[in-house]
Amino acid sequence: MPRRPSIQVVRATARKEGGADALRRLEGEQALQAFRRLVGLEQVKKTVEELLALQRVSTRKKAAGLRTQPQTLHMVFRGNPGTGKTTVARHVGRILHGVGLLQRGHLVEVERADLVGEYIGHTAQKTRAAIRRALGGVLFVDEAYALARGGDRDFGREAIDTLVKSIEDRREEIIVVLAGYPREMDRFIASNPGLSSRLPILLDFPDYGAEELLLIADELLAQQDCHFEPQARERMCDLLMEAERRGGVHTGNARLARNLVESALRRQALRLDAQRSWRRADLTSVVAADLPDLETVLPRVTREAPWTAPDATFFA
Repeated sequence: MPRRPSIQVVRATARKEGGADALRRLEGEQALQAFRRLVGLEQVKKTVEELLALQRVSTRKKAAGLRTQPQTLHMVFRGNPGTGKTTVARHVGRILHGVGLLQRGHLVEVERADLVGEYIGHTAQKTRAAIRRALGGVLFVDEAYALARGGDRDFGREAIDTLVKSIEDRREEIIVVLAGYPREMDRFIASNPGLSSRLPILLDFPDYGAEELLLIADELLAQQDCHFEPQARERMCDLLMEAERRGGVHTGNARLARNLVESALRRQALRLDAQRSWRRADLTSVVAADLPDLETVLPRVTREAPWTAPDATFFA
């Protein structure tokens, strides 16, 4: 099986790498390996690998005296809650910092309330402040379509205008990721030509199936040196399959797996605490009785009214 390429960049001139550069590359490589280990998200992973391959080839072109153009890395993430959008954005920032495309690689997560002000000029001020905090990293705007919900009298328009300008003016200093539910994001981006032309990377985050959620639950337990006993794993699988039948968006996806695991660990602790003594194996094993009923952890999702696009004058 061919060896997967590392994050290392081929430099135009040979020089001894400084300690800061070596640390940056190491942290980027660690983020890349963690990203590759994420459950599912194959198309998302493929796109990130393409970005890294383009960076490596661009470096070789520069070394050969050939011209290259800077990459436009602003993105749209479409997916339901719990499908890994924020996690991927965090990994992408660290990975691209590792190859030198971002100065810091940190993540700044915002939503409508963080960008939209209460009077004329306040919104631009808040939005520019968020952009400044994210310089050198990733600005992640969750439920970005909410910026356009108020119509042409709403200050959300000011936030959109400020974002559009910054996406263009500072495209080499920051990556902007607009994220949200698939249908709402499609309408939002399509209604604004300034956004659709400036965010060329569109990534879909599908709902997780029961098998993928079971792998996520295994990993969450492993992070605490625990594991499912065989019967417990079978029961966990049954719970996740039942949740899948009820519908992806209403289960919270990976959040459901996390909630089930956390509930199981609390119930395990209560069971062990009632015993006078226990073995090391008892401390690391989750049994079937530790798992809760699905109804005790399944989020009751109440969606807001469907987003409707404003009239054409809103983005004029």
